[in-house]
Amino acid sequence: MITLDTGDRLAIHERLAACAWALDTGTVEDFVTCFCAKGTLEWDAFEELQTWQGHAALRHFASFLRDLPTSAGRQHHISNTVITPGEDCALAKSYVTVALRQGDGPHQLYVMGWYEDELRREDGDWRLWHRVIRDWSGPVLANFAGQSGERVARPLPAPLLPMRYRP
Repeated sequence: MITLDTGDRLAIHERLAACAWALDTGTVEDFVTCFCAKGTLEWDAFEELQTWQGHAALRHFASFLRDLPTSAGRQHHISNTVITPGEDCALAKSYVTVALRQGDGPHQLYVMGWYEDELRREDGDWRLWHRVIRDWSGPVLANFAGQSGERVARPLPAPLLPMRYRP
């Protein structure tokens, strides 16, 4: 188990925030460098798991979102981050909500979920090795009355179909 000092924890928080800022400002290369060279992003909310691995695939993901006309005005809000040491990595879980500005409003809450992150040191910096985007549904709500804890998958919306990466 590794030891995480205050500097490590601050650097991890900064990396998570930098990743959100890069996506929301369309700075694709800044987003890509938030990940390790062989890092993976998974979006586990749909019927079919969406996966992007490596910088070329992550560049495709961020470029697709930047170029999607409905993406302008999007903001990722990350909070309640809990960081724990792993065997050779740092583990983080965070709430994530994505708001979408629509003219003068009302603004839409687009995503309500959480990130499950594994970060590793690469080139002296903490970077995302593996990120899973999950909906706030299913297993995370298993302890509540009326909730089965079963994963709730939804169809991939048609505008997101080209987001899939095919090298």
